[in-house]
Amino acid sequence: MNTEELIKIEDDYFINTFTRQPIVLDHGEGVKVTDTEGKEYLDMFAGIAVNALGHNHPKLVEAIKKQAEKLIHVSSIYYNEPALVYAKKLIDLTSFDRIFYANSGAEANEGALKLAVKYTGKNEIISTVESFHGRTLATLAATGHDEYHEPFKSILPQGFINVPYNDIEAIKEAVTENTAAIIVEPVQGEGGVNIPDSDYLKEISKLCRENDIVFIVDEVQTGFGRCGSLFTHELFEVEPDIMTVAKGIGGGVPMGAILAKEEIAGAFVPGDHGTTFGGGPLVCAAANATLDVIIEDDLLSNSRIVGQYLKDELTKLMENHDNIKEVRGCGLMVGVELTVPGAEYVDKLREKGFLINCTADKVLRLVPPLIITKDSIDEFVKALDETL
Repeated sequence: MNTEELIKIEDDYFINTFTRQPIVLDHGEGVKVTDTEGKEYLDMFAGIAVNALGHNHPKLVEAIKKQAEKLIHVSSIYYNEPALVYAKKLIDLTSFDRIFYANSGAEANEGALKLAVKYTGKNEIISTVESFHGRTLATLAATGHDEYHEPFKSILPQGFINVPYNDIEAIKEAVTENTAAIIVEPVQGEGGVNIPDSDYLKEISKLCRENDIVFIVDEVQTGFGRCGSLFTHELFEVEPDIMTVAKGIGGGVPMGAILAKEEIAGAFVPGDHGTTFGGGPLVCAAANATLDVIIEDDLLSNSRIVGQYLKDELTKLMENHDNIKEVRGCGLMVGVELTVPGAEYVDKLREKGFLINCTADKVLRLVPPLIITKDSIDEFVKALDETL
């Protein structure tokens, strides 16, 4: 079938919840993807920061193939080796003690919120405006976008308070004796690649310690080297009580996880939470391979170095383009805020062979694979310069 026929299938059969780009992607190699008509694109979006190793990475593909020939699924009723190996490997690299596997960022955040409430016995959660934590009812309530809340206001759970991001005084004012947790992204992705002041997370951490509040960092988009360290909260020198991860964890397979300190993790007992697919052997084999490549190939350094190069080159464009308001980001998570809506530029760049995203109406969000090189950055910056 041609592209038009394939897209018509969605028009006829899918529940309409996405506005998609009018291409059908067929295969990829490294930082490039090719559509069903043979057109090649430089992928500066990586499936919303998911394809950390790019496309068709040989070590990831081999790990998935080998595991698929052994076991794909066993359920959470039984142990499986890849899940056990990965748990120890990841925990040993962090300040956390326990892990729970999920299938997505929303599920990880949902579980983290439940854990915080169970541990504290309290019933209020503080999150921030312009945050994004998921689309389940609880994580939607935590997400700081009124437009997402509006259709479901009548059934959203109570106890969720949204305050401005990067405003510690707003959080302090919102804290009550019923506050169970504060959940925050170390860098807001969906909100427009918003980076807080250097002491913001430290102040949240201090506030939580003083008031017996659980400090949750949502690293769903910022984790696994995206901002130049394995996890972005490390850049701000804080130790949260709970961390949620997903997206880049498995290089493309659907997976998420909750990591927690020992005392807090102990609040959950059998029956409090569960999963059928979480931590399956196939996804954990992929996660093992992805983490190995990130560490062994030093993609954290690449994220820092090439990410800074991307920021620097984009900042230079501001000299010639009044429609660039600001360039901000850390590592390979960069936002170009325009003075005008950005959707048109996403379309024009796609036509030139570059895949990006626009978020918060005016912010071009760039989250390419961690393997990207300066040569590819030069290609993109040149195309953006011409497009602007």
